[in-house]
Amino acid sequence: MKFYSTMTRVSSALLIILTLTIVSSTKAQPVSEAEVVSPGQEVAVEPDVRDSAIQHRIGRILNATGWYSNIAVTVDEGIVFLDGTTATQNRWEWARNVASRTEDVVAVVNRIEVREEVSWNLAPALAEIERIARQLAVALPLILLAFLILPLAWLLSGALAGMIRRLLAPRLDQEFQRDLIARTIAIPVFLLGVYIVLQIAGLTGLAVSLLGGAGIIGIVLGFAFRDIAENFLASLLLSIRRPFRQGDFISVAEHEGVVQTMNTRSTILLTIDGNHVQIPNAIVFKNTIVNFTAAPARRVTAEVGIGYDASIADAQEVIVAVLREHEAILHNPPPMVLVNALGAATVNLKVHFWIDGNTLSPLRVRSSALRLIKRALLKRGISMPDEAREIIFPQGVPIVQHTEMPPPVPADSSGAAKATAEPATEATSAEGGLGNEISELPREFTDATIPEASAGNLLDRE
Repeated sequence: MKFYSTMTRVSSALLIILTLTIVSSTKAQPVSEAEVVSPGQEVAVEPDVRDSAIQHRIGRILNATGWYSNIAVTVDEGIVFLDGTTATQNRWEWARNVASRTEDVVAVVNRIEVREEVSWNLAPALAEIERIARQLAVALPLILLAFLILPLAWLLSGALAGMIRRLLAPRLDQEFQRDLIARTIAIPVFLLGVYIVLQIAGLTGLAVSLLGGAGIIGIVLGFAFRDIAENFLASLLLSIRRPFRQGDFISVAEHEGVVQTMNTRSTILLTIDGNHVQIPNAIVFKNTIVNFTAAPARRVTAEVGIGYDASIADAQEVIVAVLREHEAILHNPPPMVLVNALGAATVNLKVHFWIDGNTLSPLRVRSSALRLIKRALLKRGISMPDEAREIIFPQGVPIVQHTEMPPPVPADSSGAAKATAEPATEATSAEGGLGNEISELPREFTDATIPEASAGNLLDRE
């Protein structure tokens, strides 16, 4: 499992860091041949001291250390001049400090030359190795305790996470929600084990620093990965609210399609065009979601225009009869034909009917219904004129008189011709049947590999 393998790597890294920290925390002060410090108080000499007394006193102190070669101290009017050589910078500073803190010294001119000695003696290195080994032996009980507590904390957190998943299985169907709750409870248990180890090792300050640093890092990462965190929280809320399932036909953020999958970042739709659209979950959560398959029945609306000379009641009766005879249109709720508006040249009727949106295409059924309505209206002799248009002729229209008039054409002959031109079948080959377009998409579109689908699906299947 990824969660436990990650915690294993984290615990191993923490053990290594803890070992190095314990060794460094128990580090003793290095034992050198002499500790170089400045004198804690002024060096006293006899009252009414003379230059020769200052010179004699400082010279004896420097010679007593054995740190200086060819040391020479000269005092003139309270000004001390130091000459000679030494091996380190600390000894150079120590000589200056001794002279400056001597009573009645006005100034110090330190002309001692620092000459670092090159030593091929391995004794200091061996002594350092011996000191490190001694410190490791002292810290060994704490290291063993850390190796004992951290695995126990990891095992306890894993067992607790598994128990929480089993307890939540009957109550939560979503594996993502169960896993998230289990991790939220298990990780603090492991961190508690780390804190106990640091406390036992006497590294309380380090533990507080780690917690404070983790808080600061969390804030920085929160700002840096704000979009990722926002999409993750949106996926959590969507998996709880469940506004759609896998296989539902929805509309969100100006996109329509069948829900393929939803991961912690985005929701993937398969559109009617055969494209896979990935919409960030934050956008899905913030926008209006229209679920067309939440209920099987779906209403379809169409508009039909008839002439002013036609009877509206007759037209409504004809249209309703066509809709009731159509096998793809539901009888309950019953279809309706309402007057929508009085246009410039037509009376506009609004036609409403219901279909099974899961199996039928609203566009195809609407096309079939309008074709059959037009055939029935023309067969009944109900005119469907075009909208009136106003044409202006600036130069006027010449009038031409014909000596012979053509014979009049019967009014119903053109209507009958148009009526017989429309087939009486509910679906034509051009319409491609009345089935849902999504179900008829080529298999290579529906079975296409979606890279982010491997991240896990958070939705229930249809």
